[in-house]
Amino acid sequence: MQELSPDALSEQLRNDDEGPLVLDIRHEPEFEEWHVPGSVNVDVYDELTGDPDRAKPTLSALPDDTEIVTVCAEGVVSQTATDVLRELGYDAVTLADGMSGWSRVHRHAEVPVDLDGTLVQIARPGKGCLSHVLVSDGDAAVFDPSHYLDEYDAVLDEYDAEVVGVFDTHAHADHVSGAAALADRHGVPYSLHPKDALALDATPIEDGQVVTVGGLAVEVIHTPGHSEGSVSFDVGGAALLTGDTLFHDSVGRVELGVEAGIEDSDVEGNAATLYESLRRLLDRPDDAVVLPAHDPGSPEPPVAATLAEVKARNADLGRDREAFVAALASDVPDHPPNFERVKRTNVGQESVPADELAELELGPNNCAAE
Repeated sequence: MQELSPDALSEQLRNDDEGPLVLDIRHEPEFEEWHVPGSVNVDVYDELTGDPDRAKPTLSALPDDTEIVTVCAEGVVSQTATDVLRELGYDAVTLADGMSGWSRVHRHAEVPVDLDGTLVQIARPGKGCLSHVLVSDGDAAVFDPSHYLDEYDAVLDEYDAEVVGVFDTHAHADHVSGAAALADRHGVPYSLHPKDALALDATPIEDGQVVTVGGLAVEVIHTPGHSEGSVSFDVGGAALLTGDTLFHDSVGRVELGVEAGIEDSDVEGNAATLYESLRRLLDRPDDAVVLPAHDPGSPEPPVAATLAEVKARNADLGRDREAFVAALASDVPDHPPNFERVKRTNVGQESVPADELAELELGPNNCAAE
């Protein structure tokens, strides 16, 4: 079997100006919803699952001067595509585990920020998720980690740091948090605002609380709206970890907790609450670096912008209260896949077996309002 690992493809796409042709053979709607950046869609899925020879005329039209990496959801039908392409004389391999494998890729880079320490951003390009590791004086805090814990241990080892606390900005709806498991692995507290820790044994954090990481002070800012327990973290006055409250080009959506049945509030009320939360963040210094927990594209770390830059480019911040509430309450984009179960898992109301986690969170990130 000719396979290419997701990490290897990620490195090729990052470092090679003339990388492989990434060929996605899924149905067009699935491709349009979520795909490897730069890939092309040739919908021969039905032909490959029925009679692979029927796909040959279409596949024969592909360029023959580059390596082709075939992609499907799990790497099964795309292996058939690879076999057909190789019969036709192409240099072809299969992306191992398909889009499921792509969703596991993590990349990291330091954030350029003026701190007495180091802030590392970890991105999952296949999920649009961003998490952060703050290192100061040999201590580290981890914010919004995925459930792929080894990725964070590798960063801790790289910086020779000992984790002292793990934090979630909120109970996520698009991916299963690894924060509690990472904290348990290291024997340190897992912290989450009580409004989101509905059935979890988490260390509570509250508005105005100051957490010390090495020589740095991290202030907790309660910024509800996206969820009732959403918080942002002011890191030494130089960086703002804004979770899903504030993105660079949008803001957090306000109906997920209501529709998942874990909030008693209503969508309009959440939108009004989010408006007030954003005012609190906008009062912070303009040169503070805004670091959200998600980026809707395929993020290449570091994804960073100053608060002044975000104010200039984010149209949601220019709306008055009435227009803001009306826009967020009426324009509801597609939901993240399985968001009800993911949300219930992250507040402690449901337990998902480890071997089901990858499938549960498979799909695009849709946590921003449009």
